Amino acid sequence: MKPLEGLLVLEFAQFLAGPSAGLKLADMGARVIKIERPIKGEACRQLSIKDLFVDESSMLFHTINRNKESFAADLKNPDDLVQVKKLIAKADIMTHNFRPGVMEKIGLTFEDVLAINPKIIYGVITGYGEKGPWAKKPGQDLLIQSLSGLTWLSGKSSQGPVPFGLAVADLMCGNHFVQGILAALLKRAKTGKGVLVEVSLLESILDVQFEALTIFLNNGGKLADRGNVRGSAHAFLSAPYGIYETADGYLALAMGDLLLLGSILEVDLSKYTNKKTWFRSRAAIRKILSKQIITKDSDYWIKALREKGMWCEKVSDYNDLNHQPFMKDLQLKQTVKNSEGKEMETTRHPVKFDETILSSTKAAPKVGEDNEKIIEQFLKI
Repeated sequence: MKPLEGLLVLEFAQFLAGPSAGLKLADMGARVIKIERPIKGEACRQLSIKDLFVDESSMLFHTINRNKESFAADLKNPDDLVQVKKLIAKADIMTHNFRPGVMEKIGLTFEDVLAINPKIIYGVITGYGEKGPWAKKPGQDLLIQSLSGLTWLSGKSSQGPVPFGLAVADLMCGNHFVQGILAALLKRAKTGKGVLVEVSLLESILDVQFEALTIFLNNGGKLADRGNVRGSAHAFLSAPYGIYETADGYLALAMGDLLLLGSILEVDLSKYTNKKTWFRSRAAIRKILSKQIITKDSDYWIKALREKGMWCEKVSDYNDLNHQPFMKDLQLKQTVKNSEGKEMETTRHPVKFDETILSSTKAAPKVGEDNEKIIEQFLKI
């Protein structure tokens, strides 16, 4: 039995943050029904990555919305809204990421929904919170990364701001959202009352940076110095931390004893016996290390370093990753199938319960694919 079996989730969410949370809840056993506008469905169905589509929806949509059902309803249509309210009356959780003011117009605010279902867990994702001058600005991942200071932590100083190659604000917000919903379920079990759960992209991405921000706030307001050496991996850690080019690829070195590393690499680091210099002089140290590491291939250095207990690893691209034995040993991929029989390979839920992997074979639904079944189960009197 999956941990959330028996829970019904209504998802009024689009794009990534809210639906990624719904995906996690579905993987853990909840029944997640997407409430979508008829015909076109939620907007992410047409937001593609590399122009990849399966049936009429983007591969991106399928990635985020597997293992869910779809109920098509026009929330501006009174008859459809009546049906949706009947579903709300039977739901455990309801989520949305509409801009502030939208649910007020529809009549589905937390207070409205509590009147229908006093025990509902009502989850809201916004870009910048519900109130204030920022509330109605677009909560988009790149904009949030840029506003939050995150883009000044990666790469070299000479590169200027460097955004993540993933929608990291959306994804982390989705994870925080799940944490809040699970905590709200526990609170409801104690009080018997509905709970409002709110998280914003901005608050979430600032929490991700709690380490760097705390250092900034307690260090005289000094900004992170990424340095100008290629492969810098952390603006606040000493040498040798970073990525180094080898004769045939790249090598990652984590924190470790610099003098031991120097002896293994056979480079002179005698100027840096004082550990305080490992941060102050990290650019100069990393240049010394780089000149030596590039002379041999990755396997040579991995063997030499691991024999002495140094933390290191090859740098993989997705092709390398896909051929790693652990991908099969840990069953890190799964195959899902849509209603037309089309198969897609994807990742699985990362958490196991009682040594059991949470997997599913259901791909994302078509718009309104489950209307008939949902009406039969929930809406017929």
